[in-house]
Amino acid sequence: MDMFKIPPHLNATVPAEYRLTHRSQVSLMLLNKETGQLSDHLLTELPQLLSKNDLLIFNSSRTIPASILSVDQNVEIRLARKIDERKWEAILLDSEERVLSVERLDLPEDVNIAVVGSGSEFPLVTIEFQNIHEPLLSYLYRFGEPIRYEYIDQKWPLDAYQTIFASSPGSIEMPSAGRAFSWKLMHSLQKAKIKMGFLELHTGISYYGNHIWPNPINHPEAYYIPHKTIQLMNQLKANNGRLIAVGTTVVRAIESFALQKTSFMSECRDTHLYIHSGTTLQMADAIITGLHEPEASHLDMLKAFTKSEYLNKSYDHALKKGYLWHEFGDIQLIL
Repeated sequence: MDMFKIPPHLNATVPAEYRLTHRSQVSLMLLNKETGQLSDHLLTELPQLLSKNDLLIFNSSRTIPASILSVDQNVEIRLARKIDERKWEAILLDSEERVLSVERLDLPEDVNIAVVGSGSEFPLVTIEFQNIHEPLLSYLYRFGEPIRYEYIDQKWPLDAYQTIFASSPGSIEMPSAGRAFSWKLMHSLQKAKIKMGFLELHTGISYYGNHIWPNPINHPEAYYIPHKTIQLMNQLKANNGRLIAVGTTVVRAIESFALQKTSFMSECRDTHLYIHSGTTLQMADAIITGLHEPEASHLDMLKAFTKSEYLNKSYDHALKKGYLWHEFGDIQLIL
């Protein structure tokens, strides 16, 4: 992907329902993956852009408040990946978002965290919550906040970081491609005979701060696909239908499942799959996704759907037309 800079005014800093009338009123850019042709739409036009019996798969993982401040308010702990109920990989940052090296931190209600080891890669460390007398998730819901990156200068409630169909909590960051879907839009899709299915992939952290990005081949995430969704996918493929993944997380989950060569999932599994231009997609035919930073590995995945030159052209178009980036931003459909 050619490097580009996102102008500050194209950073979406406000959720759509606060700056527009509702969350589905975002722009949608359609990229024809075979020809590179581009057209501009609203997300509310999606039912007309898809075909009867297409299958949309959504990620229903719920975002958790994965950021918590130390008692003195000087250190932010950003959780990155769950190891067990008390141990997590995390990033420790000061008020300027610089990585810190400490051994112990005090949290509200006399809870402590101890740094008990290094993480899987810099700047991650392994932390353990100590002196905690309730489930960690309950504690986080009382004292934590959603992770907020530097382009967002205002605090938004946790609900702003959820999709409308979010269910099981576990995502460090919102599976943001599904955020703009409203119940009204879902009903319109249903009326257009477009099928819908759900899975869960609990997202990890996508950015470490200070221009440090996770290594995409060292970024495990837990996922689960219910039997009903597996049946929908199998029926679709048997009839040569189109599967449209709503988000890169869905692509990662369904392509990981395809590689397992199994017909069901009894429990969550970790995936280490890194999808790039050389990957042959077995399940996903198209993708609905947000607009990504030039350094993000998400763009590597998009090259598995279409030519790099078409993707570059679409991003040039997004910059010229004023599309908005990030989790509160606009949408791209590669079809």
